[in-house]
Amino acid sequence: MAILLADVGGTNARLAIARNGSIDTQTVTRFRGDDHATFDDVVRQFMQEQDQPRISAVCVAVAGPVSGGKARLTNRDWDFDQDRLARLTDADQVRLINDLTALGYATPVLGGGGLATLRTAPADRARNGQALVVNLGTGFNVCAVRNLPGGAIAAMEAEEGHTKLPVHIHQRLLDAVGPDAIKGFTSTEEAFAGRGLSRLHAALTGTAPVRSEEIDRAADAGDPAACATYFLFTDLVGLLCRELALRFMPLDGLFLAGSVARSIADRMDHFDASFLADPYMRHIPENTPVFLIRDDMAALHGCLAALS
Repeated sequence: MAILLADVGGTNARLAIARNGSIDTQTVTRFRGDDHATFDDVVRQFMQEQDQPRISAVCVAVAGPVSGGKARLTNRDWDFDQDRLARLTDADQVRLINDLTALGYATPVLGGGGLATLRTAPADRARNGQALVVNLGTGFNVCAVRNLPGGAIAAMEAEEGHTKLPVHIHQRLLDAVGPDAIKGFTSTEEAFAGRGLSRLHAALTGTAPVRSEEIDRAADAGDPAACATYFLFTDLVGLLCRELALRFMPLDGLFLAGSVARSIADRMDHFDASFLADPYMRHIPENTPVFLIRDDMAALHGCLAALS
C-alpha cells in the first residue's frame, strides 16, 4: 500500500508517495498552481504519472486554515475536502493539516543538511519537551510542538500572524519609520513576512517597494541601505522571538522556517543581541536553541508523521 503526501502553497504543490514508512524520493513532483484549476486536477495527474498506485492514506499540508475536514488556500482559489479526496483516491484515511502543523510534526525527524544550528544552548539545561516552529516567508505563523508519552507529538494550530505587534516592537518601528509608514505594519504578519521586509526597506530609504529577494541580493552585494534594512529587521525578529520564547517556552528548540528566515541566518549576531537584550526572564531565551529548517521536503515528512 502507498501513502499520498502533499505540501500545497499558493505558488506550487509538491506531491510524493511514501511506502514502508519512508518517502520514495523518485516520486516527489512539483506542480505549478497556475497550470491547474483545482488541487483535484493535480492529484489526478500525479496519480496517472505514478501508474495509479493503490492509496491507503492521504495527508495534505495546506497553506491556509483547516477546519472540519475542509480547507482553502490563502493565496489561491483552491479548496480542499477530506471526503472528496477520499473518493478521488479511494483511500481509507485522509487528513488535511495546516502547513505549519506539518512542519511541527517534522521537527523530530529533521537533521543532517536539512537542519542548521543558528544558536546553541547549554547541553545541561532543563528541557520540557516543547518546541516552536516560526515561519517567516510569504506569510507568518507559528506551530507549538509538545512531546507526548510514548514518543508521539502534538502539533498545535495557531494564527499568530494576525496578532498585533508587541508594544516595544511597534515603538521600535515607529522610531525607525515614522508615524505615516507605521500604519502599514498592521499585524505581526505585515511586519515579519516578506512584504514586511519590503515595506520596511521602502520606508527607510524613501523608495518604491521591491521584492524581499531583491533586498537580500543587494545586501549580499554590500549595498549599505539594504544592509541597514536587514540589520534592523533581524533585530526586530530577535525581539519577536524573545516574546515567542517566553510565550511558548520551547526549550527543546525554536525552529525558523521560510525564505525570509533563511535570508537572516548569517546575521545571527544581531538576532542574538535582541533575543537576549532584556534581563527579565533572560534564562528562557538563553536556554532556547535556535535552528533553521533547510529541508524543502520537511512538510512532506511532517505529513507522513501526522498519519502515524
